[in-house]
Amino acid sequence: MAPRVMTVAGPISPDSLGFTLPHEHTGIALWHIDGRWDYWELTPDEDIIVDELRDYRRRGGATLVDLTLDGVGRDPHRLRSLAASTGLNIVMGCGWYRGAYYPAEVLVDRRSVDDLAAQIIGEFENGEGETGVRPGIIGEIGTDKPWVSALEERVHRAAARASVATGMAITTHGVQSAVGLAQLKILTEEGVDPSRVVIGHADSYHRLDFYLEVLDAGANLQFDFLGHRFGSEEALEPRLVETIVELLERGYGSQLLLSQDVCHDRQLKANGGFGYVYLQQRFLPTLRTAAVGEGEIRQMTVDNPARILTIP
Repeated sequence: MAPRVMTVAGPISPDSLGFTLPHEHTGIALWHIDGRWDYWELTPDEDIIVDELRDYRRRGGATLVDLTLDGVGRDPHRLRSLAASTGLNIVMGCGWYRGAYYPAEVLVDRRSVDDLAAQIIGEFENGEGETGVRPGIIGEIGTDKPWVSALEERVHRAAARASVATGMAITTHGVQSAVGLAQLKILTEEGVDPSRVVIGHADSYHRLDFYLEVLDAGANLQFDFLGHRFGSEEALEPRLVETIVELLERGYGSQLLLSQDVCHDRQLKANGGFGYVYLQQRFLPTLRTAAVGEGEIRQMTVDNPARILTIP
């Protein structure tokens, strides 16, 4: 079978992906877990999200990866409807998010790693439940804390085995720490090629030595809090631009990805935020001002996501 990318509407050629946001959400709920501080929601209102996604499409966006998983609002039918309404390629994630959000019915604490992996593999081969919608990437698979809990390790190993079996890449969640290195260690122990792993939310832990360790191990690094305004992100961004320039100068351009992780109603243009176009409207112009070339921008926004999403 020829290499392909699995979208919610079916397989397509990697050449047709175009400009891609590799870590986004089109609806998510994080507010329903007792004792959690991140009481966030991104509205499931389809009309609002369609308008936001059409804005992204108008500005040259072609593909979006939705990493909302079961337990926080994944809806394959809705993703297929959004793709049809907007003309975007939408890729759906699979697996289980992080410890606090594992759905009780998945019974992560009672099932073997192989049994969990088999569920992911079955979804890739046959589609999710009765929907027939197939995922195109595993993730976002993550950790609640700056370490991998025992349950989270089980999910990481299941994700790794499913990746080896299906060819899907894995994209991770880990914030404000070097936990991505622990994630990468588990995944590679299970036989995953590090080039098929994306360590996400790297901009939440701005440490060059951490970045270099991930990149030198052969994995991909994703700066995907771009445009977030929930803490120090805006103040950090000029330094982050300089770091990206340095990584490009050091020859790591083929391992870097950029995204916005829209996951809160405040981020939508309808509510005064940047929507899904912060890269096009704000961040990429800043990179150009910092003398990043069009070829390097294309590499980070077109070529690298296409490589990650291509199933051999």
